Amino acid sequence: MTQLVFDDRLASQLETLYRTRDVLRRRRLVREAVAGSAGKRILDVGCGPGFYVAELLEQVGPTGAVAGVDASPQALALARRRTEGHDNVALYQADATDLPVPDAAFDAALSVQVLEYVADVDAALAELGRALRPGGRLVIWDIDWSTVSWHSADPARMRRVLGAWDGHLADPCLPRTLAPRLRAAGFTDVRATGHSFASIEFTPDAYGAAVVPLVQEYVAGRDGVGADEAAAWAAEQAELGERGQFFFACVQFCFTATAS
Repeated sequence: MTQLVFDDRLASQLETLYRTRDVLRRRRLVREAVAGSAGKRILDVGCGPGFYVAELLEQVGPTGAVAGVDASPQALALARRRTEGHDNVALYQADATDLPVPDAAFDAALSVQVLEYVADVDAALAELGRALRPGGRLVIWDIDWSTVSWHSADPARMRRVLGAWDGHLADPCLPRTLAPRLRAAGFTDVRATGHSFASIEFTPDAYGAAVVPLVQEYVAGRDGVGADEAAAWAAEQAELGERGQFFFACVQFCFTATAS
């Protein structure tokens, strides 16, 4: 496994992706699941460039507080700029398995499309449980990448590309095992909701089209997928869009649970 490296180039790509229609929809669903309100203390593990942190600050108001944790200094620099002027926000550079926060310090915690990148998910869940007060709410959002349905006139090439893309994750099918892991970590009232993200148009606002550049860049030169093949794959997706034949769908899962 060779994960994505959050450098300045990737930061720019993700800033664009995080503003697309489908990701805005996802942020709305996550905020609804977190149920932030005035005075709440909320922790975002894997906060990236700080979109959730900034939005949750609006929900908790001046009497609440939001903390963000991320392993990438480049991501945290963007988060600091995004939350500038707030004195009730804290940002930490750390791994999900070693959170630099006190015990039972938060009313809610979220981690969105992060744990699928974490090698020791159980340790990360234990840390989230430690950080939450008893009765605190946990929201985990991850994708089961095996649910991807992506049209191509060359299905064999599509399988090679998606197989190489799986290499950027610690567990491309994490949602399948997340519920029992949450229970084993001491969480109760574990629930899961699947949300389909589908598009028949190759537009920048659609999740499927928006991730094409990320996929192309990552898979080129990996697992037998050459740069020319990756470029041809991406070009075909654009051509399918021009002909009105583009199709992409996946299922993203929102887990909620209560800390003991």
